[in-house]
Amino acid sequence: MIHKFQQGGRYILMDVNSGGVHLIDKLVYKILDYYPDKGEAEIVEILSNEFTVSEVKEALEEIHLLVQNGLLYKEDHYHQHESFKNKKPVVKALCLHVSHDCNIRCKYCFASQGDFKGQRTLMDSEIGKKAIDFLLTHSGNRRNLEVDFFGGEPLLNFEMVKEIVDYGREREKEYGKNLRFTMTTNGVLLDDEKMDYINKNMHNVVLSIDGREEVNDTMRYTVKGKGTYDVILPKLKKMAEIRNHEGYYVRGTFTSFNLDFSKDVLHLADLGFKNISVEPVVAEANQDYAIKEEDLPTVFNHYEQLAEEYVKRKKEGRDFNFFHFMIDLNQGPCVIKRIVGCGAGAEYIAVTPEGDLYPCHQFVGNEDFKIGSVVTGELNRDMYHSFSEAHVYNKEKCTQCWAKFYCSGGCHANAYNFNNDIMVPYDIGCEMEKKRVECALYIQARLLEEED
Repeated sequence: MIHKFQQGGRYILMDVNSGGVHLIDKLVYKILDYYPDKGEAEIVEILSNEFTVSEVKEALEEIHLLVQNGLLYKEDHYHQHESFKNKKPVVKALCLHVSHDCNIRCKYCFASQGDFKGQRTLMDSEIGKKAIDFLLTHSGNRRNLEVDFFGGEPLLNFEMVKEIVDYGREREKEYGKNLRFTMTTNGVLLDDEKMDYINKNMHNVVLSIDGREEVNDTMRYTVKGKGTYDVILPKLKKMAEIRNHEGYYVRGTFTSFNLDFSKDVLHLADLGFKNISVEPVVAEANQDYAIKEEDLPTVFNHYEQLAEEYVKRKKEGRDFNFFHFMIDLNQGPCVIKRIVGCGAGAEYIAVTPEGDLYPCHQFVGNEDFKIGSVVTGELNRDMYHSFSEAHVYNKEKCTQCWAKFYCSGGCHANAYNFNNDIMVPYDIGCEMEKKRVECALYIQARLLEEED
């Protein structure tokens, strides 16, 4: 399987199964409309009005050489890889909901402004410790494990966070494990004490802000309806500086109200943030902020504009990392990651303040997806198995998609929320992901041009 596209005056070719990416010319691009279904003579005849016989034959030889070297039309080998055939999913990450409460009210919040459609509660130490024990005992031979402090707003339960970290550090030694703690916060409660603690104890921190002041304050506001931009910006900047601009992301959401989201990404970059993620909102079509199919051309245009500016700033030494444009063409991700993605419901599980287990934070509150409990130690093996098998080879739409090894089948929660089936991907999300991958490949091609 191959995929080819044009962007910024370049012709780019990707071989899906080998991962090879090639910067090609217009002739090769056109030949691939017919190759390999048509023979050399027929292709020469079809293109005779634009190219000479010798030009077409020379291009065909180059294509043949790529095929012979396994860089074009390579057979899919991932499903035969030992790490996939012998995969035995183990829990390697917890999304620990230490707070089902929040000190701000985001209009697009999937968690019902922090309470996940339930009571506003905080996790206690007993549940937190049982969650750590659950992770350690269900992680098999996996050594590196992750615990993300999540909410709501986890800093509402800061003392509890510190208690869980201390407990985890004690218990990991007994199991020969390495716990990596992370935190997602809106930043309102950050102060010097909390920043110092986070910097010393958190492997990564996600800092929420949507971009430009007017954009952020339209969607992210206090309980009293006041915008949060002025409150959080100095704190987020200080947090990033304390961490020497490593081990963090500023993470935003764009909606139909700011389809020109590239300006928000660049606004954050201009503020000095080096690691940025701005994601499309996922919402039902009846919400005024939802991104609809008719919005996609505008969204695609801004991904392309962002890609151009990304390359420009890279050349000028003003570069930053944009999450969706970070593609490693040499090493990663690993085979399992390419096929199964985030591992929600199998390798990655969410824990509520009551100790209930769900496939991920986006399923929390839907009782149909309660997968177990850290209190009883139970785990619904049937549901666990169904999520572990929700990979690209079992999703019909994914099997024929050129981007499957980059998106790894997409988000299970989005699939269920839009199609009532975790095996049927969310179409709008798929289209945006494919565009992001194209832009990421285009950026790599442009940077390789500069090296040559």
